[in-house]
Amino acid sequence: MAAGKGRGGRQRGRAASEAVSGQVDGGRAELAPDRERAGGWTLLIDGAPQSHVDLGDPGHLDFAYQRRIGHLIDLAAPARQPLNVVHLGGGAFTLARYTAAARPRSTQQVVEVDAALVAFVREHLPLDPQARIRVRTLDARAGLAKVPDGWADLVIADVFSGARTPAHLTSTEFLDDVRRALAPGGWYVANLADGPPLAHLRGQIATAAARFAHLALAADPVVWRGKRFGNAVLVAADRELPVAEFTRRVASDPHPGRVEHGRALTDFAGGAAPVADASAVASPQPPPSVFH
Repeated sequence: MAAGKGRGGRQRGRAASEAVSGQVDGGRAELAPDRERAGGWTLLIDGAPQSHVDLGDPGHLDFAYQRRIGHLIDLAAPARQPLNVVHLGGGAFTLARYTAAARPRSTQQVVEVDAALVAFVREHLPLDPQARIRVRTLDARAGLAKVPDGWADLVIADVFSGARTPAHLTSTEFLDDVRRALAPGGWYVANLADGPPLAHLRGQIATAAARFAHLALAADPVVWRGKRFGNAVLVAADRELPVAEFTRRVASDPHPGRVEHGRALTDFAGGAAPVADASAVASPQPPPSVFH
């Protein structure tokens, strides 16, 4: 889910003027053409933007949060080296398409609970049949449980039910299974959405810090200051992260962001407690103004 978007997109096939829609398990899905790029499409569910994809240029990432995750995909290993990637949340498969383009021969598993959404996206924005992308129509946590121990170089969580992250994907127990699935040195990456007073974001930082040795978080300055609802991208690992390069890339984006890590991130969390399954709640509902 994108609380805001940049610009983007280039598709072969469907005429740029044709929007398409259909009923999926999570609501009314729409693919809206990007008027500024002939191949760009935005996926919306009940009017809330979920992702943007460009079939002609899968290396183009339009939403700011997806660009930030793209930077982490680029930095997780030497350029072009294949990775094993688990995507929790499918959307329009934007990040799986990006990974396949940037790192050919990568093996990817996408877990998306909404089978009707998967069929809708496959019909209108088909995946490259040569890409090694397997899609499982399961709940994200159930799908994660099927990933072999130590298989994944990256686990990317971008799961929203409507515009909220489900509670069972916010806990230390969930992160225990992420750690089980990760290879030694693997990274956990999450798209988080929150607004003032940022209690959910602080809790997610504390939860990740309870399970991983190194964290970094990227967000717009206005989100950091608690002035606006928006997305933040968290990366967590048990090895040193390339924070300096990640910071440089995020600051150089069309919509520049700020990265915090170490003591500054601990201070930002402000003593928040890690979240357990027993106390977990879904992320906050964004205000309607976010999507207008």
